[in-house]
Amino acid sequence: MPFYVDDEAWNKMKRARSKCQSLTPSEGRNKRHRSLTPAYVQPGSSASQRPTEETWGSLPHHVVLHIFQHLSLVDRARASFVCRRWNDVFHIPDLWRRFEFELNQPATSYPRSTHPDLIKRHAQGTSVSGRVDSCTESAEAACHILSQLVNCTIKTLGLISTAQPSFMDVSQSHFVSALTVVFVNSKSLSSIKIDDTPVDDPSLKVLVANNSDTLKLLKMSSCPHVSPAGILCVADQCYGLRELALNYHLLSDELLLALSSEKHVHLEHLRIDAVSENPGQTQFHTIKKSSWDALIRHSPQVNIVMYFFLYEEEFEPFFGEETPVTHLYFGRAVSKDMLCRIGLNCPRLVELVVCANGLEPLDEELIRIAERCKSLTAIGLGECEVTCSGFMEFVKMCGGRLSQLSIMEEVLIPDNTYNIEQIHSEVSKHLGRIWFPDMMPTW
Repeated sequence: MPFYVDDEAWNKMKRARSKCQSLTPSEGRNKRHRSLTPAYVQPGSSASQRPTEETWGSLPHHVVLHIFQHLSLVDRARASFVCRRWNDVFHIPDLWRRFEFELNQPATSYPRSTHPDLIKRHAQGTSVSGRVDSCTESAEAACHILSQLVNCTIKTLGLISTAQPSFMDVSQSHFVSALTVVFVNSKSLSSIKIDDTPVDDPSLKVLVANNSDTLKLLKMSSCPHVSPAGILCVADQCYGLRELALNYHLLSDELLLALSSEKHVHLEHLRIDAVSENPGQTQFHTIKKSSWDALIRHSPQVNIVMYFFLYEEEFEPFFGEETPVTHLYFGRAVSKDMLCRIGLNCPRLVELVVCANGLEPLDEELIRIAERCKSLTAIGLGECEVTCSGFMEFVKMCGGRLSQLSIMEEVLIPDNTYNIEQIHSEVSKHLGRIWFPDMMPTW
């Protein structure tokens, strides 16, 4: 699934556990045990008398390589001392094409940690990603590692903070200096994910100067030191950019027009996060309809994802005119008026998640959305209210095109036409599959 899909928003709606498509850890262990033991150590055979290191050392290189790819760097290094063959595999370049490091303080809930010296020695792969916890020391160590990657040819870079403040608590000059080392020396970066970091406009200019021909994905939400001019510089010169994720305050008419120029490739995914921490203190601007229209003419298949975490009084600048958004997620309460505007002005809407609304039924708003949003295939409602009759009317209008329908049972209000017991069979009939409302956990 593309990066723009917001699993967190859906998780607030759906409490039911999805079916696991892979083996459980115990099943996986048993399967691996069964596959290795008969092949190399048959009970009662002479092979069973061989030393353990000779038995494991008989594994083919490609099998050992596959095992190593699933180990943390520390465990990988330890495994390289098992025998000469395993040590040979440890130095195969293919093993280091995807390089991941993890830095954690011992007191955190993340037990694994990767020694920086091991990283600096072997970080020659094309994909580098770092995961750090909330401690400043971990983020500073990650910056130190980045600053050592002078001779690396990196195509993808990802910096992940498992909790705040992490990178945001590091000296901006320290972080920017380390990031610039990667931007200058890589020359072929195609994917960059640097959310919640102190990256700034000058460092983005360095990125553009050295990687403008290769950059395809840039994900940089919650980067307060970047200005609209900084992100515009990227769009103006990185004509191959296909996926972009940023905060709403960086979005501008000029940016959309730059992404719509004849030189620019078709944009595939645009994710915009509109987030407010202080009610009434964050000002949001309005994007012109003509700018949206230009983007759609140039990239008619683009997915435009908007995640809102605003207070009700801050929604005024949005959806007053037709907006080509395809995916909408509301993390806080949203008014009936806002949902009404969505039904009127979002004809390309594919997915809608509303975490909360209030105590007034949303029948009219949902029916209007079903009437106008002909591409809607997924909807989730959390702390809202809908009458059973209104909900059934919505389902009838959408029919079998609803591939995702997540409604808490508490949302539905029984009336003279339908009760809760009747809902699941009637909805299942119109969807063409078995459907049940989600149940609120009792714990």
